[in-house]
Amino acid sequence: IDTLVFDIQDVGARFYTYIATMGLAMEAAAESGREFIVLDRPNPIDGVSIEGPLRDTGRESFVAFHPLPVRHGMTVGELARMFAAERKLDVKLTVVPLEGWRRTDYWHDTGLAWVNPSPNMRSETAAVLYPGIGLLETTNISVGRGTDAPFEVLGAPWIRERELAERVNRAQPPGARVVPIRFRPTSSKFAGENCGGLNLVITDWKAFRSFELGLVVAHALRSLYPDEWQSQPYMKLLGNAEVYRQLVAGEGVATILKSVAAQGQAFRTRREPFLLYPSQD
Repeated sequence: IDTLVFDIQDVGARFYTYIATMGLAMEAAAESGREFIVLDRPNPIDGVSIEGPLRDTGRESFVAFHPLPVRHGMTVGELARMFAAERKLDVKLTVVPLEGWRRTDYWHDTGLAWVNPSPNMRSETAAVLYPGIGLLETTNISVGRGTDAPFEVLGAPWIRERELAERVNRAQPPGARVVPIRFRPTSSKFAGENCGGLNLVITDWKAFRSFELGLVVAHALRSLYPDEWQSQPYMKLLGNAEVYRQLVAGEGVATILKSVAAQGQAFRTRREPFLLYPSQD
């Protein structure tokens, strides 16, 4: 082949692996002298919001290809430009930009039909919850695979749903409330078992912060179920040892968010040269 074209819909979270596939394909194109073209697509959970810590140096993996925040607020075309520059790839890169997309747009603002980018990413709501709730799925928590609403519910057989819902709602995560539920996944984790847990409801899309909600849930799990919740696998997707240390030490959510705020600000500046769509939009 002479040219490799990347035309795949991402969902805006560091650990959703399509951007790792793109990065590895760019490396292969650079090594073999092939042209690489990205047909840009909208970030469905907006191009403004930046949340969560950066991946630690030395923790690179297929779910953490590049040092990005958990929620990066970039399109695949913008990420390709960043990868090429920061990884010093000698690749002939062309990004075909979007027309009419504003950085503040969620998917519902685009007028485009939702097509599942993967089997369990079934709605815009699931996508915007994913940067926070998806972090939990490497632990012994069901995030709704095997139900009709992956990433919109979570639970486990040992969770007392009313207790957990009360704890999470008491924390008042912005733009969200949770409802206690019981469910039985038909496949994946806890298949055929009755689980207590939460139905996650976004009440204000502009105020909602997905990483913050996920952190509130993780903090509640650590507090209420220190013996049942296996927290160590949380590190796999979180990718930041200091934030994990703070969580298991019982430090408050506000304290943890404050500790990563500077990383988000630094990333906002760092990404600016690679943006294709004006920030003021």
